[in-house]
Parts: sequence; C-alpha cells; structure tokens
Amino acid sequence: MLFHLFEWLNNNGIKFPGSGVFQFSTFRLMLAVILSLLITTVYGKRVIRLLQRNQIGESVRQLGLAGEEAKKGTPTMGGLIILAGILVPTLLLADLTKVYVRLMILSTVWLGLIGFLDDYLKIRARKRAKAKGIEYKKKDADGLAGKFKIIGQVLLGVIIGATLYFNPNVVVKREIVGSKSQGSIVYGRGEHKVAEDTVVTNGITQRFVTVKTPITTIPFVKNHEFNYAKLLPQKWEDYTYIVYILIVIFIITAVSNGANITDGLDGLATGVSAVVGLGLGVFVFVSGNVFIADYLNIMYIPNMGELSIFVAAFVGACVGFLWYNAYPAQVFMGDTGSLALGGIIASLAIIVRKELLIPIFCLVFLVENLSVMIQVAYFKYTRKKYGEGRRVFLMSPLHHHYQKLGYHESKIAVRFWIITIIAIVMALVTLKLR
Repeated sequence: MLFHLFEWLNNNGIKFPGSGVFQFSTFRLMLAVILSLLITTVYGKRVIRLLQRNQIGESVRQLGLAGEEAKKGTPTMGGLIILAGILVPTLLLADLTKVYVRLMILSTVWLGLIGFLDDYLKIRARKRAKAKGIEYKKKDADGLAGKFKIIGQVLLGVIIGATLYFNPNVVVKREIVGSKSQGSIVYGRGEHKVAEDTVVTNGITQRFVTVKTPITTIPFVKNHEFNYAKLLPQKWEDYTYIVYILIVIFIITAVSNGANITDGLDGLATGVSAVVGLGLGVFVFVSGNVFIADYLNIMYIPNMGELSIFVAAFVGACVGFLWYNAYPAQVFMGDTGSLALGGIIASLAIIVRKELLIPIFCLVFLVENLSVMIQVAYFKYTRKKYGEGRRVFLMSPLHHHYQKLGYHESKIAVRFWIITIIAIVMALVTLKLR
C-alpha cells in the first residue's frame, strides 16, 4: 500500500521526502525483512500473552518422549504471528498489481485460515472437556476433518494451477540466438508466441521472444526445460491444463502436509522453512533478472522480481518466530502456521517453475512424510501377515525416532537444519551443473 501511495504521489508531481527509494525493489526487500522481524518479535510477545490469557495451550500425548510434560500448556496457534509477519510487509511494500504477489497472498491466507479453523476446533473441544470435568485426549480432538483439509488444499491448487496456466501475464522469455529475420521461429508443443522485443546492453543487442507455455525446470539435465504438453498425445494437447492443475494440486497438498508433519519439535519446521525460503529467494531473484537469467541460460520470468519482497517477508517472519519457537519453545505455530508454511513453499516453487526440485530442497519434509507412510504401510502388512504389527522406526515421524534413540530435540532440529542447508546448496548447483 505504501508502494502504491508513493507511486501515486510521484505520478501526480507530489514530492515526498524519501519516496523515491520505494521505486527500488532492493530497498523494499530489505525493509520487508526488517519489518517482518519487528512484527514477529515485538508483536509476537503480545500474541503469546493473549494466547496464555485465553488458555489456548497445547495438549500433549503420552508418547514416552523426553520433555513432553514440560510442553503441556504451551500456547499454540502461534502461526498467527508468522502470518502477520508475512502479510503486513507484503501488503505495505509490494506491487499488489502483480499476479505472482496476489497468488502468494492468497496461498498464505487460504491455508492459514484452514489451519486456524483446525486449531480453533481442537481448542474448543479441549475447553469443553475441561468444563465437563472429563479427561481430554488429543487423539479424540474435534479438529477439522482430514477430508476438509484436503478439499481446501485441492481448491487452492485448482486456483493456482488455473491462474498460472491461463493468466495472460504469466509468461516466460527466451533469447533468440542467431538471425531470425528470415523465416519463422519454431516453438515447442504447447507454446504460443505473445510478443517479441529487443534489449541493448553495453552495445550488445539481444532479441527475446515472449511465449505462453506450461514448462518447468528439470535438474541436472542439459536441455533443462520440460513442457507439460509432452505428457499427453499431441491430439490431446488442448487438455494439458488438466494435467498441469492436477500436478499443482498434488504438490501443494504433499508439501503443506509435509510441513505439518515436520512441526513436531521446537524450532524444527520454522528453521527448515526459513532455509528453504532463502533458497527459493535466490531462484526468484535470478529468474526475475533478465541479465542473470541470460548468463545462467535459464528461463527469464517477467514480473518475478517483485515476488522477492514477499520472500523476504517470509524468511524474516520465520527467523523472527524462532525467537520464541526455538527450544524451549514459548509458543507453537499449530496448523495455522505449518499448513501455511508448506503451502507457501509449494506455491513459490511452482511459480518460479522449480517444482521438480522440491524433493531436493524440501528433503526434510519428504523424508518425514515417507517415514510415516513406510511405518503405517509396514505395520499393516506385518499385522495381516504375522498377526501382529511391526515397525521400521521406533516412532514416526522420523524426528520422534531419533528422540527415542536418546537425541535431544534441539540437536535433532539443528541437524535437520544443516541437512536442509546442504539440500539447498545442491538445488542451487543445478543453476550451472547440467
């Protein structure tokens, strides 16, 4: 809003001291980080006190884990702090006319509301049990039914997928190498020319063609672009949008649930999300800069640069929330935060066309998800075959397995952060290694 205010003042010849700096995205990016940090640390303390006064505390299942009793009553729904740290700087500093910024705001609010509703219903059930004088058990929580969570994630996937496929402002640019003045340019399947323009840099003239195409990046491959139209026979090419939307739905559902499962130790999901956000920020920056994209030989995505303000606010909010969420946690994010964090990461990866890199930079989320799936599948298989269920891990998700082995939860969290840093470096290497 401040961006649009100063833009309007400048367009109308009204000079306001310092308003000129808002034209530079780098200034707004740094300001977004500072503002999100201030919101999450200063405003966050007030939210924690409010949650404590309203007895919005976490219940703890008796799992035989070290330190679980100490967590009982710790305020939950702290994801509200993260949401505020993301949305306020974005609304104030970003260009809200950009389709990518709007999509990320939608993803944040949408999944944040789903998680908030789930947390609210659980807390209400807890208070009712207390009022009736009966023992509350977390497994009996009247939270939002899983099917409704899935429906919400699917609807968000449909909106994001359809927007990215059909919106005329969602395009990519490619450099035209060699003389194309004679003859026509040959496009890949599913590609449609939108415009052609020329850029002169240091006396070097470059010609670019803007195309509307459903493509993504394949890691570690020389011809590193993949067109979703190739998944269907050529005669069914007009239905590529269906395949694309289904893929978007799967990614958003998987990553948001992965973040939700990972949020089981103090600071674990928050720290991992902050590191992943930094990595995605690099992809946003290089893909939104025509010169860097040309140097790295990657697709240039117009209007992508403005998304860096959102990413900066996202990283700042995660780091600021760690102030209270690191061991010993003073507040838990709840589903309000974990579902939103996963959805944001998935949406960013899809928008920047790096969704095939998700298994690399979201390695922790993937492994946590797989540990639960393997544990459940093996338990059911052995129960059917031998009459009793057996386990692969001492407990799932994976971070609880290491707790059972005697590792302190802060050590587990930090090591998972380190693994994520390594994964992010590997993902960034794909910019040059192919």
